[in-house]
Amino acid sequence: MFDTLSDRLAATFKNLRGKGRLSEADIDATAREIRIALLEADVALPVVRAFIKQVKERALGSEVSGALNPAQQIIKIVNEELINILGGETRRLRFAKTGPTVIMLAGLQGAGKTTLAGKLGHWLKKQKHTPLLVACDLQRPNAVNQLNIVAERAGVAFYGPEPGNGVGDPVKVARDSIEYAKQKQHDIVIVDTAGRLGIDAELMQQAADIRAAINPDEVLFVVDAMIGQDAVTTAQAFLEGVDFTGVVLSKLDGDARGGAALSVAHVTGRQIMFASNGEKVDDFDAFHPDRMASRILGMGDMLSLIEKAEQTFSQAEAEKMAAKLRGGPKAFTLDDFLSQLEQVQKMGSISKLLGMLPGMGQIRDQINNIDDKDVNRVGAIIKSMTPLERTEPELINGSRRARIAKGAGVGVGEVKNLVERFFDARKMMSAMASGKGVPGMPGIPGMGGGGKKSGKKPAQAKGKRKSGNPLKRAQQEQEAAARKALGPGAGAEPGGAFGLGAGQGPADFELPKEIKDLL
Repeated sequence: MFDTLSDRLAATFKNLRGKGRLSEADIDATAREIRIALLEADVALPVVRAFIKQVKERALGSEVSGALNPAQQIIKIVNEELINILGGETRRLRFAKTGPTVIMLAGLQGAGKTTLAGKLGHWLKKQKHTPLLVACDLQRPNAVNQLNIVAERAGVAFYGPEPGNGVGDPVKVARDSIEYAKQKQHDIVIVDTAGRLGIDAELMQQAADIRAAINPDEVLFVVDAMIGQDAVTTAQAFLEGVDFTGVVLSKLDGDARGGAALSVAHVTGRQIMFASNGEKVDDFDAFHPDRMASRILGMGDMLSLIEKAEQTFSQAEAEKMAAKLRGGPKAFTLDDFLSQLEQVQKMGSISKLLGMLPGMGQIRDQINNIDDKDVNRVGAIIKSMTPLERTEPELINGSRRARIAKGAGVGVGEVKNLVERFFDARKMMSAMASGKGVPGMPGIPGMGGGGKKSGKKPAQAKGKRKSGNPLKRAQQEQEAAARKALGPGAGAEPGGAFGLGAGQGPADFELPKEIKDLL
């Protein structure tokens, strides 16, 4: 989602870096590039005009002309205006003072309402609610059965007294579901309504009748993020016919442009409340405008990553692991390493987690090629070891590697590569946990030093010249130090993600240091 827009904006801002002062011509050129980027991302024209107007007015003002770094100030302005058109602050669900809270879903057929009903129910269940899914789509073939299956997968209750397939009164079902929820003590009712392939009077009248019958606390308009400009037209029609209170974006992972998300909230004045970005029941979360703006600008989404980690890792487990790392390098075993990998897997797809880190847009293609099965292969290798070998991997010699490789169904080189990389990762994690910093890296404030200073300049590789640009030179030095920290064998032999052999992972791709530290 937003890949095209992110790439264009990154290229635009790159041209501004290094300029100590921005002229009016520079700002005009930047505004023109941003306008093209938004239009290519399928953002509605009125939204583009309003956005560019705000950015230009602020860019030509004193906050940029008086800034020490005008380029960064422009990025700050674009970030703040993106947050504004995405809805500003995060919009939370409104719950009824006396239950049950009634949530009605509306939208066109194929927008993903039924699947989203299950995801919303599962999300609410994790927050200690007891939702009930109600089947009021009695027109579409097998819609009632589909919602029943979705409810079972989500682990929530289901109410569908009518068989559907054109039989039954959806208004009566919706009205009766409120009494049923009270009897069964469900505190939230999620009503799945019928859709059409296009907007028509019958669809709007039925949705309006259901709303009048149940008086919902929230009416959520479900919009397919892949339909582009038509999303705005559809949203306006539903706003006039049903008057929804919030927007839910479905199929957020299926379109690289995603202009609908940037248009609907601004045009309708109704905020985006949730986003669905995958097929699994867990691929659903609250929509945060500030975090989405940060992702669009390539600055990552560390808050969402931290929240996922907090939901997966318990405080006791984190303290136990920290104590092991502080206990010295050998205290952290391959069993602990495998446990950490399995915990990371519970957080979701590795490629999605990597995409939340700042700067990952530069290696997006490599990240998208990461196969989560690589983690399963690492697990198979570790599980093929004896308990003693997992505790003391130094014992693993040639004959042991051959036996482990045969048991895991991999090559001997992959076992050797995994063990060597484990030693490097263990040394780095132990150093960071003890406050000594990363071996070979310059001292970082608050994280300890990087070793004694010898006073001698490091020998420069033959044929390598330092850049005259201070920023570029600093980046070169950091990359050289990172390569040194990963050990002499890093990058010497081909391998994919998690230290697998050639052909087992994305070619010529090394996981960033932050993720190696995490794993």
